[in-house]
Amino acid sequence: MIKKGITRQIVLHYFIVVFLALVLVEFVFMLAVQRFYYESIYNTISTHITNNRDFLEPIARANNGEDGNNNLSRLLVRLALDNTELEILDLNGRVLASSTAFESDRAVLQTSDIMQALNGDMGRWIGRQPNTGESVMAVANKFDLGGENTYIVRYLTSLESVNSKLLVMGMLAIAVGVGVLAIVLIIGIGMANSIVRPINSITAVSAQMAKGRLDVRVKGNYKHELGELASTLNFMAHEIVRSNQIKDDFISSISHELRTPLTSIKGWSETLDSGGYDPEETRIGMGIIAKETERLIGLVEEMLDFSKLQQNQMKLVKGTVNIREVVQETMLNVWAKAEQKQVHLKLETDETRAYNVYGDGNRLKQVFLNIVDNAIKFSHENSWIFLSVKEENGQIVAAVQDTGIGISEEHLIKVRDRFFQVNHQNGGTGLGLAITQELVELHDGTITMQSELGSGTTVTIVLPMLNEENILPEPVVISPEREVKPESVDASAQPEQQHSAQDSSDKEK
Repeated sequence: MIKKGITRQIVLHYFIVVFLALVLVEFVFMLAVQRFYYESIYNTISTHITNNRDFLEPIARANNGEDGNNNLSRLLVRLALDNTELEILDLNGRVLASSTAFESDRAVLQTSDIMQALNGDMGRWIGRQPNTGESVMAVANKFDLGGENTYIVRYLTSLESVNSKLLVMGMLAIAVGVGVLAIVLIIGIGMANSIVRPINSITAVSAQMAKGRLDVRVKGNYKHELGELASTLNFMAHEIVRSNQIKDDFISSISHELRTPLTSIKGWSETLDSGGYDPEETRIGMGIIAKETERLIGLVEEMLDFSKLQQNQMKLVKGTVNIREVVQETMLNVWAKAEQKQVHLKLETDETRAYNVYGDGNRLKQVFLNIVDNAIKFSHENSWIFLSVKEENGQIVAAVQDTGIGISEEHLIKVRDRFFQVNHQNGGTGLGLAITQELVELHDGTITMQSELGSGTTVTIVLPMLNEENILPEPVVISPEREVKPESVDASAQPEQQHSAQDSSDKEK
């Protein structure tokens, strides 16, 4: 007995389908064989009747019916047919003569073949003899021998031998059907096991993964959908392990990021509290405290922004925003940092045109600040960073191109992960570029990157241009309804992480 489960369901359904098909085929087959045998008997008798009627009727009519008058015995001999009983009836259905005996007082017969014969047709009736219960076929036809000599010629033949043969054939067909069903059952069990065994293996591995054993993998070269399922499960386990490692690295990194400024703040606070320092040293200490405090605030705000994006709680105050002005403000904000590193900034745009989009000005400025800051951070001294804003096909295209260290292909693949940092000494949470990507997508835009190792990186942001008829008079607060998936951030949207990765590679060299 097959236990309950997928194996039982597959075998049962397969067995039922084949069983019903066999029953239908055997039923049709037996009907066809029976019809063939019965039709053969009928055609033999009907052909014999037709031939004799066509021969006797013209002769009898030429003799004015003398040949048929009171000469039934001669008619029985002339019309005799092997393995059949011949009866000659009058038009009332009374048997006048029979090949087995001459019975003039027999009861009147009223079977359907006699009625058809009286109507001029070749009558046929299949039934059982009243006195013996034997299955027979009767074929009757009317003979007009002239004058008053019109008779019903009726042949009776037993169907018992035919039915016996049909029964044997039926039993043989059933035996073949049983054999086919047995083979189907064996094949069905094998086929079901070929599906269930891999599923059981995958289920067992999944159970171990659910208990925390993420080092186990589904083994076996499965094909088709099962192979895809096994590969997906193995990939999922790999991604979970990688995600856990990234989170561990993030915790380590953020702990370092938080500890460093807190240590500086604590140290200077204790130093200033002890007193005995001149105003200049006090000013320096207060400046360090303020700087480290701003750094902590930035880290916390970055994590809060990411949390809001994860929970779809990021609200945008949208209105008309001029991208050229946003880029110019960004350049002013990072000018001091660029001057300190002797990096030159250049903006290429048409000052006479308004490159307006419908968005949140502060969030878009956050996007460009992150990208330009990364470009400065990973550019060489005395290098150039080119910024451009232009219109293409009804869209605003803003690009930031640096001539810095560039990005390797290996790191381009890895930096798509949130929290990812190759070199934790560069600082940061690894969330800035994930946030940048999400903010651009919330503005229905795209962000792409092109980079060559040692030659620099170009980050391009494309935003839909605001049409004049769509300009709204008042800012609108919009909360995103779509599901935010930072893990799907495109590699081109993460220059900070990629620069960090490349910087680490350069240092190793």
